[in-house]
Amino acid sequence: MANKKVDADLVGELSHLLEENNLTELEWTKGDQTIRVVRNKGAPSAPLSTELPAEAARAAGEQKSPDPESEDNFNDHPGAVASPMVGTVYIAPEPSAKPFVVVGAKVAQGETLLIVEAMKTMNPIPAPKAGVISKILITDATPVEFGQVLLIIE
Repeated sequence: MANKKVDADLVGELSHLLEENNLTELEWTKGDQTIRVVRNKGAPSAPLSTELPAEAARAAGEQKSPDPESEDNFNDHPGAVASPMVGTVYIAPEPSAKPFVVVGAKVAQGETLLIVEAMKTMNPIPAPKAGVISKILITDATPVEFGQVLLIIE
């Protein structure tokens, strides 16, 4: 691997995006160059556990079921449209404009569904297939992670 000079301004900008969007990790790739910035928030003060002791589980009686609207429940959905990058998602071309899509809207393959702003660049997210928007899992002007499911096309 050849020794390449790292763009300090780019690393600074990525670090700023990490902090600004309260992210723990950010990766940028262009050609054969990849820069990964990771923020270590420190180890938790006590170990985290998802299991309750037997007595506590019996006392609790009912266990909370997972949120059916969580994007984690749609990761393997065949109509899931995931963010191709870390950034801020927008549902309309500008703040006062009507959204690109709403639940129930029919979309054609290639039609713009949302915009993800990354490093001051607006990146349209096209529909990977034609169909009907069945769920929108994000809200306008919120940070999104790479691979986060944004909406579902049926």
